[in-house]
Amino acid sequence: MDTATSDSFLRLVNIMDELREQCPWDKKQTIHTLRQLTIEETYELTDAISEENWKHIKEELGDLMLHIVFYSKIGSEQGQFTIPEMINAVCEKLIARHPHIYGDIKVNDEEDVKRNWEKLKMKEGKTSVLSGVPKGLPSMVKAIRIQEKAKQVGFEWDSKEQVFAKIEEEINELKEVVNTGEHDKMEEELGDVFFSLVNYARFLQIDADHALERTNQKFIKRFTQMEQEAVHEGKQLVNMSLEEMDDIWNRIKQKNRESQ
Repeated sequence: MDTATSDSFLRLVNIMDELREQCPWDKKQTIHTLRQLTIEETYELTDAISEENWKHIKEELGDLMLHIVFYSKIGSEQGQFTIPEMINAVCEKLIARHPHIYGDIKVNDEEDVKRNWEKLKMKEGKTSVLSGVPKGLPSMVKAIRIQEKAKQVGFEWDSKEQVFAKIEEEINELKEVVNTGEHDKMEEELGDVFFSLVNYARFLQIDADHALERTNQKFIKRFTQMEQEAVHEGKQLVNMSLEEMDDIWNRIKQKNRESQ
């Protein structure tokens, strides 16, 4: 590590020590009060990544680094662990889980690395390859991680065509239960459709969560433009018919396509 990096990290640690001793707000914080703030900071980072906004990525990474140091400070106060212990623990884990770098294991590609990673985790005492998936993950991200982990032990379709056929099967099952009006069954079958779509996205090497977020942002942009266009025409959406709104929507959609 170069001097600038080590000096900047030590500066942050020292500032954290001072804030914990002198700032009324920082003094009161616990691992529980910080939890939600950490989640918010993480989502702010993901927003910056989605936008490829490097200035904001740098800022949000700094905020997360602060949280890591904050938790470590509290851990030290509680006699649980110190910053060096926390850092050394992850260093030892990385060395142990990369025997193709720090040992004599041979790998051919990244898939071999992933499979070895899961095997090593099982040797460490994991009872299931899925046990490392956090319960609090958003559902779509959790589906991606579950499928990726199941793949490492060979539980995987052979082709994207098979996955697409599964999507069609699940959609047909959804149509059948919709006709029955059984809400619980409809919810279950709709979940199966979503899960299959996430699986198909993996086979296309597309981040399903990012793909959906792109659509969210596209909808927000077009809907906002539609609101502005309605105002320009002296109207309000609430007083317009669906056909009138759809007409504006299609005009905006066409303009956006022409400008691309």
